[in-house]
Amino acid sequence: MKVKITDYGLSGNSKYFVNYKVFDIDKDTLNKLKERIEDEMKVESGELVLTVYFDEGYFPFGSEESKYRTQDFIEREEIEMTAYLLGILED
Repeated sequence: MKVKITDYGLSGNSKYFVNYKVFDIDKDTLNKLKERIEDEMKVESGELVLTVYFDEGYFPFGSEESKYRTQDFIEREEIEMTAYLLGILED
């Protein structure tokens, strides 16, 4: 399983969001994730696309440091989402 951030920012409804694409997963894993994840999601070409909304204080890209070290923050968030999804699959 691989996770890639495809977009992030402030949505039109003034909510902070991060879009994740989850790929290299089999159908069983995809179905388990679809059953267990409560965030907004859709399936496109066998890949799970998640949209997670954050309060401003919890938005991973809201700090000044994230503006200067964007790639580090993206990679860290992808790792954290991978760990979160693996945890969901273990339950």
